[in-house]
Amino acid sequence: MRQISHIIFDWDGTLMDSAEKIITCMQAAAIASKLPIPKAEDVKSIIGISLIPAIKMLFEVDSKTAEIVRAHYKQIFVTEDQTPCFMFPDAKEVLECLSATYTLGIATGKARRGLKRALNQSQCEHLFNASITADDAESKPSSDMLVKLLAHWQIKPENAVMIGDTKYDMQMAENIGMHRIGVSFGAHSRSQLLDHNPLHIIDDLTRLPEIFDANI
Repeated sequence: MRQISHIIFDWDGTLMDSAEKIITCMQAAAIASKLPIPKAEDVKSIIGISLIPAIKMLFEVDSKTAEIVRAHYKQIFVTEDQTPCFMFPDAKEVLECLSATYTLGIATGKARRGLKRALNQSQCEHLFNASITADDAESKPSSDMLVKLLAHWQIKPENAVMIGDTKYDMQMAENIGMHRIGVSFGAHSRSQLLDHNPLHIIDDLTRLPEIFDANI
């Protein structure tokens, strides 16, 4: 494991505690779009996927309707819903610690504008070397985001670790033979993460430095 040089993070549910806002905004978007209001657990199940395929899966609608829902969702998320989103406890400190030794990246289902807004809010953009968003690649669980990051860095899958809270994060890393670590405090259950054989499932981000110090 001494060959690890890069660490890739998911954003929502892994570094930022945003699940509740995503759920309430998606439910409000359903009302605005005159669609049945999804249950919280059903919204949680699609967190991590890029917005249009997530909406199609959640509501079982066509592309035209999905675009309508997305427009409502984005407006509600940015301008109407004032629910604050914060980084998980100690997240920034852990990133600062890891960035001293490893190159950090982001692979997220958020749009580029949404990620930029979150990075500005959290004041940690300087800690990441590169990021891939829903605007740049195919949606998870496709490995396209990871493949593009690897190409950017000119490294192999075995040189990186993917850290995320959903089965989609685990699956996209598993598909290309990349090491992966799940977090238990996000959108998906421990059992869903275990289906994709992560090296570890952590309950607290502060465990990451010791895991990497021990060569995983």
